[in-house]
Amino acid sequence: MEAGPDTEQFTTTGWPWRPGNAFRLLDEGGSYFVPMLQAIDAASAYVLLEMYLVSSGALVTRFVAALTAAAQRGARVCVLFDGFGALGLSRYDRRRLKAAGVELRIFNPVRLRNRLDNLLRDHRKLLLTDGRIAFVGGVGLTDEFAPDAPGGPWRDQMVQIEGPVVADWQRAFARTWRRCGGDLAVPEVPACAPDPDGAMGRLALSEARQRSVLANGVIRRIDGAVARAWIMSAYFVPSRRFRKALRRAARRGVDVRLLMPGARTDHPWVRHAARRFYGKMLRNGVQIFEYQPRMLHGKMILCDDWVSVGSSNLDRWSFRWNLEANQEVADGRFADTAAALFEADFTVSRALSRRYWRQRAWLDQLRENIAGAFDRRLDRWRRARRSD
Repeated sequence: MEAGPDTEQFTTTGWPWRPGNAFRLLDEGGSYFVPMLQAIDAASAYVLLEMYLVSSGALVTRFVAALTAAAQRGARVCVLFDGFGALGLSRYDRRRLKAAGVELRIFNPVRLRNRLDNLLRDHRKLLLTDGRIAFVGGVGLTDEFAPDAPGGPWRDQMVQIEGPVVADWQRAFARTWRRCGGDLAVPEVPACAPDPDGAMGRLALSEARQRSVLANGVIRRIDGAVARAWIMSAYFVPSRRFRKALRRAARRGVDVRLLMPGARTDHPWVRHAARRFYGKMLRNGVQIFEYQPRMLHGKMILCDDWVSVGSSNLDRWSFRWNLEANQEVADGRFADTAAALFEADFTVSRALSRRYWRQRAWLDQLRENIAGAFDRRLDRWRRARRSD
C-alpha cells in the first residue's frame, strides 16, 4: 500500500477518526517487546519499522535476528532509523540487516555540511506488520528499555493496534520512507473491517517546522476537559499556550496532574528548565508528581475519556525540530486502563507542594535559573529562525 493522494492533506489538517479498532496499552518492557517480536515472527508479507533511539546490544540483537529471519523467509522488511538516534547501531548490525535483504534507510544522516538541518530528527516509534497490527509509543531499541536493565527498565508505554487505523499508520510510514528515497510499494492486503464493539482512534502527527496538529489537538482537549487532564512526559518544557491551558483547567475545577521525571533522568538540565514553571502551576491548583523508581520516558495524555500515547514530549523543541506521532483513542474502557496506570505511578511518585516548593534548596533554584536562561535564549533563537 503506497501513500494515498490525501496524505499531504492529512498532514496539515489532521487524520480522520476511524471506528472499530482494538487498542491494548502495554506499559512494561516485556509486555511490549515480546508481542512486537512475535508480530515480526508471524509476518508473511511485510514488516515496517521506524525508530529513533537504536543502540547495539542484547535487545537490538534480538530484533536484528527477527528482522533478518523475516526477510529470509520472503517478507519485505523496511527499516527506517534516525541518523542521530541510531549512531549507536554498530556497523556489524547494519551489515547483518543489509546482507539478509532488509531495506535499511537512514533519516537525515548527520553531516557537517547540513549545519542546522542536523537538528531535524525523526523521533517516531512504529512497528507495523502485514497491514494488520501496529505498535506505537515512546520506546527505543536500546538495552535501557529491556526488562532486565540494571536498576530497572526505563518507564514507557506502547499501544498495540488492530483495526482500520492501522492503514493510516502505514500511509504515515510511507510518507517518511519516501522522504528518504523512493516510494513504499508493499503487497496489498484486504482492508481491516471495523469491529462493531471497537474503539475510535486517530493518528496525530507533528511535522517539524509546520504548525503542529498534534500540539493544537492536545491544547483543545485540555481546554475542553471536564473531569481530568493528566499528563506524563519525560521532557516537559511546555510553551506558554500549554502552561496557560493547564492553569485555566485547574482554576475551573478540573483535576490537573503532571507526572514528571524525578532526579533519575538522562537530561537533568531539561528537568531543571521545566521545574522553573512548577511554582506558578502549583499556585493555580495543578498537581505535580515526580516519578521516583527509575527513569521516566513515557509520553501519555489523558483528558476525560480521551487518551494520546506516542513519541511526543509536548515541548517546543519537539514541535520545532522533530517528526512526532501519537495514537489518539476516544474510548472509556481504554481511558480507564490508562487512568489505572497513572494512579499506580502516582503512588510511587513524590507529590510536590507549594510549601515544599518555596523551601527547596537554593542550589536547585540556581540550576533552574541557569537552565531557564538557556531555554529562553534558545526559544528566542528558534523564533528568529522561524521568521527568516
